[in-house]
Amino acid sequence: MAHKEETLNSKQIFNGKIIEVCHDEVLLENGNTSFREVVYHPGGVCVLPLCDNGDVILVRQFRYPYKKEILELPAGKLNKGENPFDSGVRELKEETGAVASKYTFLGELYPTPGYCGEIISMYLAENLKFEKQNLDDDEFLDIVKIPLNELVNMVLNNEISDAKTQTAVLKTYLLKNKKNRCL
Repeated sequence: MAHKEETLNSKQIFNGKIIEVCHDEVLLENGNTSFREVVYHPGGVCVLPLCDNGDVILVRQFRYPYKKEILELPAGKLNKGENPFDSGVRELKEETGAVASKYTFLGELYPTPGYCGEIISMYLAENLKFEKQNLDDDEFLDIVKIPLNELVNMVLNNEISDAKTQTAVLKTYLLKNKKNRCL
């Protein structure tokens, strides 16, 4: 049986530069009504740049909600109407200076499906060449290179907290080591 909820009313609570927040009244499948608070986000992208020697390029940057620096893959928000792949190519170049000749789609990630509609598209980028980095005026980060095998251990040891980075690292590791795949 397919489950669904029908929106009866929607009230915008906040409309900011990046997100919109709505308070919705919904009809449940049992005929009762309930309320949902939803954060609408244009979507995002992350790219795992894999060097020929097996190193992964990450960025270390301060993330205001956590009040600390975190280590994560190059990533960014989609511009309105932007294709996720095009955004990934752009973000990779802007943040790291890397340009890839081979991309593999790793899938989509729903970071917080209980209240947020954001979808993050993930890509593996290979056959890298390097050009000039082109950071946004409000973007400050350091480039870090870590071997993929070591990065997998960092994920497993809770040294990488970012969900999109964890997911893309583990998916890439499984793709590159197909003999170890469970599927």
